[in-house]
Amino acid sequence: MTGVPEGLHLAALQRYFDAHVPEAVGPITAELLHGGRSNLTYRLTDGHSAWVLRRPPLGGLTPSAHDMAREYRVVGALRGTAVPVAPTVALCEDTSVIGSPFSLVEYVPGEVVRSREDLARHGGDEPARCAYGLVDVLATLHAVPYAEVGLAGFGRPEGFLGRQIRRWYDQWRRVATRELRDIDVLHAKLDEAVPAESGASIVHGDFRIDNAIFDARDLGTVRALVDWEMATLGDPLADLALHLVYRDPAIEPVLGGSAAAVSERLPSTEALAERYARVSGRYLGRLEFYLALGYFKIAVIAEGIHARHARGLTVGQGFETAGAAVPRLAAGGLRAMTGREVG
Repeated sequence: MTGVPEGLHLAALQRYFDAHVPEAVGPITAELLHGGRSNLTYRLTDGHSAWVLRRPPLGGLTPSAHDMAREYRVVGALRGTAVPVAPTVALCEDTSVIGSPFSLVEYVPGEVVRSREDLARHGGDEPARCAYGLVDVLATLHAVPYAEVGLAGFGRPEGFLGRQIRRWYDQWRRVATRELRDIDVLHAKLDEAVPAESGASIVHGDFRIDNAIFDARDLGTVRALVDWEMATLGDPLADLALHLVYRDPAIEPVLGGSAAAVSERLPSTEALAERYARVSGRYLGRLEFYLALGYFKIAVIAEGIHARHARGLTVGQGFETAGAAVPRLAAGGLRAMTGREVG
């Protein structure tokens, strides 16, 4: 077969569909979906129905971040709650099919807002409605009683913040392509300042505007949250702070340039934090620590993207700029520790 995106084996995948996806009624075709910085995401169709396939990257240097079964489990558990997710279809852990585990969910039509150009198509207060609607969904996610939806053993909320610091520093040492003193200093400052957790909830782990599908006719409505590869149980303010850090222009090279997340048409970090506090009822104490942790995490992720790109192991466009963001993100984390504003 021709025109098969890298990372798939379409003939083997067709056999899998024939055996496990009865809704498929004909030959499937595949295209790589733009935007994934880590797990690879494809749209599959038989000409009648459509699905989304997720698989780990070709050269994963941070193996714990690419557990397809965890991603599939949390999406399945959230189905039927007020959190919008794509319906799950199948999880394949047999690596003989395409060379790695993969998950299948139904394709959810709608609009993904990745760039400033995407926002420019919407006038008036639509960008603000989009941003506030997304924060409302974050508060909804954090209110889900995780034990009641079958996720009691999905993570260990106690000690979450300390483990995050250790985990991301360990991954920095795994993927680092250079020495960067600010990363070491930021790690030390975070390690010295760990607060008590603000609470425990399901956390998405990479909550940003382009990890959501919006209703194309109403940008204030989220149709599905996607990219759950880093979901776990933990401190909800870590989720909020990471979302706020994505408002900093320093993140733009990681997202491929012209990122919607940093657009001046979106509400400020202060306005978004106030909206979350009001909707969730949570106290946002020690937010500067959580923001610094968010910077630290994204800096390590960006370095991992840079390392994979340098090894020729990325698929798609926009990876070549990620490495340039790492020093700026580390510096942003140090500024955040002082309580200075983001973005």
